[in-house]
Amino acid sequence: MSDSVRVAMIGVGGMARHHIRTMLQQQDTTQIVVMCEPSAQAYALAAQVFTDAGLPPPPNQPDLSRLLAEYAGRLDAAFIITPHALHHDQTTACLEAGLDVLLEKPMVLNAAEARSLIQTRDRTGRLLVVAFQGSLSPQIRTAVKMLRSGELGPILSISGTVWQNWGPNTVGTWRQDPPLSGGGFLFDTGAHMLNTVSDLAGEDFAEVAAWLDHYNGRPVETMGVVMGRLQSGALVTIHACGETIPSCASDIRVFCTKGILHTGQWGERLALQRYGRKTFRPVKVPAWIGPWQQFLAVRSGVLENPSPPEIGLRMARLYDAIQASAAQGGAPVQATAL
Repeated sequence: MSDSVRVAMIGVGGMARHHIRTMLQQQDTTQIVVMCEPSAQAYALAAQVFTDAGLPPPPNQPDLSRLLAEYAGRLDAAFIITPHALHHDQTTACLEAGLDVLLEKPMVLNAAEARSLIQTRDRTGRLLVVAFQGSLSPQIRTAVKMLRSGELGPILSISGTVWQNWGPNTVGTWRQDPPLSGGGFLFDTGAHMLNTVSDLAGEDFAEVAAWLDHYNGRPVETMGVVMGRLQSGALVTIHACGETIPSCASDIRVFCTKGILHTGQWGERLALQRYGRKTFRPVKVPAWIGPWQQFLAVRSGVLENPSPPEIGLRMARLYDAIQASAAQGGAPVQATAL
């Protein structure tokens, strides 16, 4: 274990337990030293994952400040998987404690927090990777490479749609508690759409108009429509429906002068229809290795950071503009002014 990365799991709810199961298969490179979870029930469920794998569960220190003090010099990294509103302060504390951080999505609540994290990253010299499956996927990385190379010509427009029965599924959870969630469906499942579209676009939005619907009086938005114009002039539409039949899927199409890319917000697929062809054809991509493995590869210098906080800032600026426009009944806002 001497060469393994010593990690603290900050938050061990359902998504964290999924990651833990994967990380426990990589004990030659990873040692989960401690957990930070205020819920006794969530910690018990996470501890059971270790027990089921024949391993002793790490201790739990629910107070992050105490954890960072008590484990000073005994940790290399933190994996933060907590409600959205906690991300900024928890990541700041871990970076300042000298830890590299893998941070669950969305990175932060707004652009001001995003800029703050970038400043802390630069000041501490630590690594910050945002665990967006889209940006981490070989499909989106391949798509971005194709778009930036110019082989498909300039981007003309991007169309994205995401849907899920999110509203009924998240009733009574922190995801519908605005102070903790920072938003609804478009900022939770739909955050993948905002991030992936921002990543594919490779530039900021100049202008945004948006409408958000709190269906059935829910405390957060569960449906939304966004129209935008990139700084280059390319047009973008995003449609999010979180109140549909039991399902969860997405679709993104990037229209260029020499071809059309077809993908999804998680990088579920990548197909290309080139100029002169009548059908889409799958694009070959490298194998998917998962968020934690990619974090380790970036940390060791094998891989360039595929999901840095700069992409998180671009997405945060977009969501700030969406909220500003929706608050004005869909009136267009100048995104660059926010």
